[in-house]
Formats: sequence, C-alpha cells, structure tokens
Amino acid sequence: MRCRPGLLATTVAVLVSACSAPTAPAPAPAPTASAEVRVAAPSPSTPAPVVVLDPGHNGGNAANPSVVDALVPAGGFEKPCNTTGTSTDAGYPEHAYAFDVALRTAHLLRARGVTVVLTRDDDTGVGPCVDARAAIATAAGAALTVSIHADGAAASARGFHVVEPALAPDGGNAAVLAASDVAARDLLASFGTATGLPRADYLGDLVEPGLTRRSDLAGLNLARTPSALLESANMRNAEEATLVSDPDFRATAARGIADGVTAFLARNGS
Repeated sequence: MRCRPGLLATTVAVLVSACSAPTAPAPAPAPTASAEVRVAAPSPSTPAPVVVLDPGHNGGNAANPSVVDALVPAGGFEKPCNTTGTSTDAGYPEHAYAFDVALRTAHLLRARGVTVVLTRDDDTGVGPCVDARAAIATAAGAALTVSIHADGAAASARGFHVVEPALAPDGGNAAVLAASDVAARDLLASFGTATGLPRADYLGDLVEPGLTRRSDLAGLNLARTPSALLESANMRNAEEATLVSDPDFRATAARGIADGVTAFLARNGS
C-alpha cells in the first residue's frame, strides 16, 4: 500500500479497511503457552477488544525513496514517511521478520478472542507512512497498539528492548502515557519469558533494564491509544541473526507478544 504526504487526512478510513483483513495467508499455528491468558468472550454489550499490530517498514520501501523520504507530521515536528529497516548480515530483512511475526501474533490473539487490525496487509508494498499507521490505530479504537521491529545495533550488542512513548513535543499523546507504560512492562516481561533473550545491554537512558522512553518516534508521539514498540532482537548480532531467521523462534516471539498483549487486556478489563 502506497502512502504519500498529505494522504492521512482523507484516507484513514480506507487504510483501516485495507488493513483490517490481511490478504496474506496466516502461517501454521504457533505453539501456545501452557498457561496462556485468555480474553473474556465478547458479548453484545462487551465487544471484543481491538489490538493493532504494526509490523515495521515494508518490502517495497527501498525501491521507492521518493515516497518513504517525504516528510510527514511526527508530533510537533516532521520525519520521513518511513524507512527501509535493517537486515541480518546474510540479508534476511527486518520488514519480512516483522510481518511474519505480526501474522503469527494475530493468529494467536484471534484464537484468544481479540479483534486484530494490521497496519499493512502484505510485505511487498510501500509504507504506510508513520503518521498513517498511528491514525489506523486511532480510527480502530484500539485497546493497544504494538509496533514490531528488530534492531540493527553493533554486532557485539545483544538483547531485546521495549520503547514506550514519552510526552511528544506537541503534547498530543499525554492521555495515553500511563497506560502505555503498563503495556510496555507487560510486553517486556512476557517477551523475555517466552524467548529467553536477555534485555538489551547497549541502551542508554533506561526506565528500567530493557525499557526506554522516547519522544523522537512519530508512531509513539502520534499515539492516541496505548502503544509500545518492540525491538525484538539485534539482527546484526550473529547469534540473534540466527534466531530471527528461524521460523520456530518467530513462533516463540509471537507467543511472547501475544502473552504480553493479553496480560495487558486482562489487567485493564478488556
């Protein structure tokens, strides 16, 4: 799906429609946790909670620099529409990893009674822009938004980390900061438990080990729903590059995300 500067104001509804029913086939069911949290069955008076999964980047971004380099609103300043992401030294791209994990996570969450919306429905398109991704979550009335990424740090660096929003320069995300902090901590705990990965050892300005708070990321600045971003491994570290390239690890990563999401939903009565 292409995203161009200025598109947001007129096409959020279209984006939500396009992203709410991914056309890519779901992967084989991932293994479930032995004591997974389940969301209460929805009823007419209590509809299923909506969770937005935002797999980072897209497969067509690198071939379309004029689109992804265009500036868009970022919560008090402007940033490029999107980026190409990183990859392992062997060439396995972050965008493919993130999309696969998002599909697996969606499969698990839907089995637990959650309505899932994806911000993109394939891994061959361009964008959407970072501001449009945030708008998709807002329009969907998401109980939680999780952005799925993998980092490209120094080869010696190890581990995963979660980023929660700090107050944006324009102050627009103030209402979701407290809930986002709770969600980020649930995600941090569940992902570490599921995968066994250490919390990242290369970060500064930590809220706690493995948890950072940032105001320079457009998706978190523009969040109007509780939101967190997961950097689920360092793709430039040889050991972790092997992990992210393994479908079994991606199934485990999806379970860790799904467990964190459902823990947060249960905590908040969704």
